Amino acid sequence: MIKTDAPHPPASSDTPSATGVSRRGVFALAGASAAIVATPSSARSYGNGFTHSVASGEPHATRVLLWTRFVADADTMLEWQVSETEAFSQIVSSGEINASAERDFCVKAIADGLTPDHWYFYRFTAPDGSVSPIGRTRTLPEGPSSKFRFAVFSCANYGFGYFNAYAHAAEANDVDLAVHLGDYIYEYGGGTYPSAGQRHPDRMVAPESEIVALADYRLRYATYRADPDLQRLHQVLPMIAVWDDHESANDSWKDGAQNHQSDSEGEWEVRKGIAKRVYREWMPVSDEPYASYDVGDLATLFRIDTRIEGRDEQFSVGKVIEGQDTPESMVAALTEFRDTDYVDPARQLLGAAQETWLAQGLSESTARGATWQVLVQQVLMGKLASPPALLDLLGGNVPEFIRRRLTASALASQAGLPLNMDAWDGYPAARDRVFESALDADANLLVLAGDTHNGWAFDLAHDGRRVGVELGVCSVSSPGFETYLAMVPPEQMASLVIEANDELKWADTSQRGYMTIELTPTRATTEYRFTSGIRQRSTQLAGTKVITSEAGSKTLSV
Repeated sequence: MIKTDAPHPPASSDTPSATGVSRRGVFALAGASAAIVATPSSARSYGNGFTHSVASGEPHATRVLLWTRFVADADTMLEWQVSETEAFSQIVSSGEINASAERDFCVKAIADGLTPDHWYFYRFTAPDGSVSPIGRTRTLPEGPSSKFRFAVFSCANYGFGYFNAYAHAAEANDVDLAVHLGDYIYEYGGGTYPSAGQRHPDRMVAPESEIVALADYRLRYATYRADPDLQRLHQVLPMIAVWDDHESANDSWKDGAQNHQSDSEGEWEVRKGIAKRVYREWMPVSDEPYASYDVGDLATLFRIDTRIEGRDEQFSVGKVIEGQDTPESMVAALTEFRDTDYVDPARQLLGAAQETWLAQGLSESTARGATWQVLVQQVLMGKLASPPALLDLLGGNVPEFIRRRLTASALASQAGLPLNMDAWDGYPAARDRVFESALDADANLLVLAGDTHNGWAFDLAHDGRRVGVELGVCSVSSPGFETYLAMVPPEQMASLVIEANDELKWADTSQRGYMTIELTPTRATTEYRFTSGIRQRSTQLAGTKVITSEAGSKTLSV
């Protein structure tokens, strides 16, 4: 967590930085948030110079990655510096890096030779003397560690409203690290998701069309990264981030996506390559598809890719029951599917190479004495079926497409199949292999998940043996069940899904926000923080929920 001996920035000039946020606005984290600075909705030309503030990521004990963007008419060699003080009186690491059009003028530098478990300030300087906003970052601990705190985010759709979860986390100033589980951007065109009626009038994305080409993806990231709440989060915390589907296209897998049409949008491999390239340009991340991070003797964080590295195509319940004309025949078809294709041992979610890497990493983590093995990943791992009673509560006032989907989900549940085939539930053999690796390693597994826009807490089990726990984070701004099933009160919805699923211990289906996790040698404590809304800028919370897990128990206390 933020220690009492952490570098404390002195009072400094209020001269605005390149982003319109003063140094005091960046670092006086207990005061008024820079989040109230409005994003110009019509500003789509970001000019020259340092256009999108700074960011850091990929922290380790002695190194961290630094990011900025500097636009000029030609390639520009930037100097970067790291210091223990905001005044940069003593430089502890420095270097040069070239900003070029080839990478959309984004740069990523590795600052090494740093002290473990330490706060630092960093900046970039251009040849013309212009200086980037000053950022703050932190290295991971090494050796015995008593406590580590991080904030977890997922699913931030610009058009639905403001990123108040980011603003609150930056202002709270009580974590060492930000972790983002994906859907950092969304690919849809204006008026699609959100629809014209749902879209916030001051939150227009660019380009207005769905993003497909290289220039499209770059402009969409430029739109998101101009948001002051997101900029502020990046300025004051290092980030470990993974992509989910919307960084490429909805429900993506290694060879395609639900929201990709090859006949009109070109080859999937081209679009996927563009999406990966631009993500790695604009994000403070390494180019490695998966990686691990040792947090002293407390934990190992495993950043894994469940989306496009090795995933086979998702199953479709609709296709399984296609051509069946009675509920009985549909359930029969689903039952046959459940016993055959659904449990195919060859199906992959991670891919064989990543599976092997993860199994080895879990064993190495426990062998070195780390207490917690944390999976930083995208989709729910816990088993989740549709509540049988849900359809009966809807009545007649529900859109037909929702009724059809819920009917299919109810039939799948009757046949012993899960709600969401895009999650680990759609890949049971792959999940079993990960669980078996965790058990073989005697891992203390803590799984993080995003994707669903709602909050979840699971006890995970395999063949009657406890494997670990899972915390699913609610979205920053993307809508949850409360939008699509508004006729069911949120408390009743949560109660229904918990009653229908043995492993599920808690759920919240109606609020936006984020969660913090504090790891100690004896306990993991998760605090869900629910924002008061997303239609106006605010760092006020509507409430919190604390869930704990004792080390070695592999169960949750809710």
